[in-house]
Amino acid sequence: MPELPEVETTRRGIAPHLTGRTIVAVVARVAKLRQPFPAGLNERLVGRTITTVERRAKYLLLRCDCGTLLIHLGMSGSLRIVPTTQPATKHDHFDLLLDNGTSLRFRDPRRFGLVLWTEDDPFTLPPLAGIGPEPLTDVFDGHYLQRCGAKRRLAVKLLVMDNRVVVGVGNIYANEALFRAGIRPDRPSASLDADDYRKLAATVKSVLLEAIAAGGTTLQDFTDSDGAPGYFALRLAVYGRDGKPCPTCGTPISLSRLGGRSTFFCARCQE
Repeated sequence: MPELPEVETTRRGIAPHLTGRTIVAVVARVAKLRQPFPAGLNERLVGRTITTVERRAKYLLLRCDCGTLLIHLGMSGSLRIVPTTQPATKHDHFDLLLDNGTSLRFRDPRRFGLVLWTEDDPFTLPPLAGIGPEPLTDVFDGHYLQRCGAKRRLAVKLLVMDNRVVVGVGNIYANEALFRAGIRPDRPSASLDADDYRKLAATVKSVLLEAIAAGGTTLQDFTDSDGAPGYFALRLAVYGRDGKPCPTCGTPISLSRLGGRSTFFCARCQE
């Protein structure tokens, strides 16, 4: 599943091609992805200008002068800027045709993505209402994280993956951040001290920033908005490396399950 770095990489890739462009048509080739496409998108969007392309959590927000189109990439979705004349494949389900002869094309083989529309504040919609801060903002730091976890028995990995605590820290990056911080993923949140939380918040930020700079992590069918793969996978220290030597101490990486998700850690380096 594309995680925050992949979605941010996509935003940065498509934003220069969309900002200031006028929509001339909307094409939906199927009736629904995870949910039906919003009704009347052609009537709402044709002739409207895209003013900004933003991201909140794993949602892309295409702001127009009449409302906001929200896109979630789901499990396998990707967005491309292509010539409008380029034939669509069977997995190209949704296009925004632009006034310069290009299209924003949503490809989603598994059809778990979402396209939503609102004329209201998008942050009041259920997907975005009540979620936590962005991990790369100043709001998210060790003090904040400690306030969220100091009295909870919840495993610390599940704490940082809780969207009500902080958004966008998916399974890959939670594993990597905890390894860098030297913290076992199954430790109860209440057992961490202030220094642990400071290190964890810092490593969450550094891992995400490095992944964004590298273009994300290629897993299964994700590629960035230019069709190029992300290269952060080459830097993964623990994720997907069970049984392989820890890059720090050589101990074989352990694999367990937490919250139904595969969890990778070094039993020697992480306490």
